[in-house]
Amino acid sequence: MSRKPRKRKKRKERTPNLPQVVTAQVGTKQASMRAKTAKQSDFNPDYSHVVKDLRRIGILAGSFIVVLIVLSIILN
Repeated sequence: MSRKPRKRKKRKERTPNLPQVVTAQVGTKQASMRAKTAKQSDFNPDYSHVVKDLRRIGILAGSFIVVLIVLSIILN
């Protein structure tokens, strides 16, 4: 028997949880300029703690690899 073709559901595009900027329409250019500058300046992520964690993970992984290589040389 042949299979029934499955209908694929369209995925919804994910939108980030950013605060929406509400501006009054003073002029079309001014309002759009304000919205653009507000969106650019609102999102300023700080990933310094992530970089520290990744560096520590890299150092630990490298040291474990070195220990394994030394142990394999000693045991053989």
